[in-house]
Amino acid sequence: MAGASLRVCAHGHPTLGQLALTLGLLAAAALAALIVAVALGSAAVPLTDSLAVLVGGGDDMSRTLILELRLPRALAAFATGGLLAVAGALMQVLLRNPLADPYVLGLSGGAAVGALLAMLAGLGSALVSGSAFVGALTATLLVFGLAHGTGSWTPSRLLLTGVVVASGWGAVITLILSLSPARQLPGMLYWLMGDLAHARGPGVALGLLVLVCLLVVPLGRSLNVLARGGLQAAALGVPVRRLEWLVYLLASLMTAVAVTTAGSIGFVGLVVPHLLRLVLGNDQRLILPACALAGGTLLVLADTLARTVIAPEQLPVGVITALLGVPVFLFLLHRSR
Repeated sequence: MAGASLRVCAHGHPTLGQLALTLGLLAAAALAALIVAVALGSAAVPLTDSLAVLVGGGDDMSRTLILELRLPRALAAFATGGLLAVAGALMQVLLRNPLADPYVLGLSGGAAVGALLAMLAGLGSALVSGSAFVGALTATLLVFGLAHGTGSWTPSRLLLTGVVVASGWGAVITLILSLSPARQLPGMLYWLMGDLAHARGPGVALGLLVLVCLLVVPLGRSLNVLARGGLQAAALGVPVRRLEWLVYLLASLMTAVAVTTAGSIGFVGLVVPHLLRLVLGNDQRLILPACALAGGTLLVLADTLARTVIAPEQLPVGVITALLGVPVFLFLLHRSR
């Protein structure tokens, strides 16, 4: 039943013109979201001044505010949202389940444990990010190893293993928080809710997003066939096992980088791919780049709202995505029923 939602129709693939038009509109929306993000904040910058700074002009104060503070954060938000959305789309193809999510396999739990241990040890922000990355990769290897067992893994075995491992990470997180000094708890809890205030440079996340899109979009036809089921894909000559390994490793890497950039942010990888499929169909050649643009746009707007709704105080961006994602998720469940 779940796989039926991911099947690709034999007709209705987008033409080159439709593909260019759709991606062009999404790119324009992403650009508009970035401009709004650098213009709004506790100290608003007029739109004309913001545009002047972005093209190389503007006064020194506006340049410092936009180029050193707001633009790097907005680009980090865009890269994180894009990574989560593309990872979600790949996971939904891999597990043949339209409600799969990058966090369903416990990757965010492993990253959270690594980051919290680094915070508890008093390490700097760079080492916290590195520890989160190591934790996410550890969770990846753990889930993949346990799901594989003595034979080959299946989507259902992988999904069940991820759910169990995620529960285990949750227990470890609770233990760490209960043993942590009171002065460190606020920072730990804020990170767990998703926080872009201390996001480092967006270069790594943006570079990975572009690289993954360049790699997987040419594989769109094979992914379309894989969405029909492993047996059908193998019958049509698709190297199923190799493609499944590639999809899983790429989705894991993207989730790990997203978590190390902004902490635990939920629902982006679930809601964005599903909504785009309802509107655009299920051709992965269109869905994957569309997810990169739409996911990035959504998180940029959510982070802008988190910065401005109670300015000068800031909300964790994970709170905003959860408030948006929960009702959409419930609607999708009701619709699928």
